[in-house]
Amino acid sequence: MAAAAAAVPLIAVPAALAACVHVYIFVLESLRITDPATMKVFGIASREEAEIIRPWAYNQGWYNLLLALQVGVGVVCLWAAPTVGSTLVVAGCAFMVAAALVLVTSDRAKLRAATVQGALPLLALLAWALTR
Repeated sequence: MAAAAAAVPLIAVPAALAACVHVYIFVLESLRITDPATMKVFGIASREEAEIIRPWAYNQGWYNLLLALQVGVGVVCLWAAPTVGSTLVVAGCAFMVAAALVLVTSDRAKLRAATVQGALPLLALLAWALTR
């Protein structure tokens, strides 16, 4: 039991950071898509283009926020209810990694964005696997 408790930070830290990244993506996509700095991040050429994709971006941002919430709740539960916490963290991080893979396979130019989205949840999954 002590070994499992000692492993919690190894899983929790990258998972929590992954959740933070996905909250940030939510902010960009759902709240700031027409901001010039955000438009630059996503390669959006004009305010008109940003307005056209705004409904899609709003929806996509919420997907990211909901993944972040799942992982965040899992991280909190790792200490109080380890089985519940591990289940939530593993499922949420697995979906984050899967989404990053979909992103890069849809457009190889999105490798950097996919790495930002997928590296931390992958580290959390690897830490989880190594502590079993």
